[in-house]
Amino acid sequence: MPPNNPGDQRPLRPLTADQAWRATSGRAGRCVLFFDFDGTLAPVGDDPTAVQPAPKVLAAIEALAGIVQRVAIVSARPVDFLREHFGALSGVDLYGLYGLEHSHSGGETVTEPAALPWVPTMAELADQARAELPPGTLVEYKRLSVALHYRTVPALADTVEAWGRAQAGRLGLRVQVGRMVIELKPPGDQDKGLVINTAVRDAACAWYFGDDVSDIKAFTALRSRAESDPDFLGVCVAVANPETGDEVSRAADLTIDSPEALGDFLTEAVHRLS
Repeated sequence: MPPNNPGDQRPLRPLTADQAWRATSGRAGRCVLFFDFDGTLAPVGDDPTAVQPAPKVLAAIEALAGIVQRVAIVSARPVDFLREHFGALSGVDLYGLYGLEHSHSGGETVTEPAALPWVPTMAELADQARAELPPGTLVEYKRLSVALHYRTVPALADTVEAWGRAQAGRLGLRVQVGRMVIELKPPGDQDKGLVINTAVRDAACAWYFGDDVSDIKAFTALRSRAESDPDFLGVCVAVANPETGDEVSRAADLTIDSPEALGDFLTEAVHRLS
């Protein structure tokens, strides 16, 4: 981000958490807080269906939703999965499958129409993956995408990724690589950055918390908005991820050690913004 203009209320980069929260406090009512789920709000686990938010996270998000303009979860998970964890919280928007699905403040799930014709393809692909990939590969069918996890068998990384890329080429799908996973999803430009571009149009401030390479597009979206609007405050926060090195941390303004540490960080934020 370029240096602040005279009279600009945004903190200069590099910034501290204290500076960022102080700059946010005066515009909290027009601030949106965006969170990735896996590796950010919840620790990554061998079984993705069993993952739970870290301690203090849910209570802090519920409190923050009553202070800021909006809280949004932006995840590779389907909205139905996110609703199981956050559906009881008021004022929380859910963006699933990189934005192919969304639900605002507990409302119905809306799916991008262009993605719907791909549902049968994804179901067939999941069946094929289960039949052809080596034992130990976890095939996660998400209706609009298929994720191929090799966390418990990292030696299979090359085999699983090569199979996934071959199928993507055959079917015309997009590939998203993450932490010990390769995901195949419908063609098109939908990603976390596009979600952020749309969701911050009427905001004066936004924070994005993420841990994986797909979150860098969200960081880029916040920086682009700040560059075009001198009154906008954007803060990019990485949750440390040793599996992808420091790529995400290098792209962020601040880094937090773990999802558990993020729970403490957000709890402190409630006190800072109240």
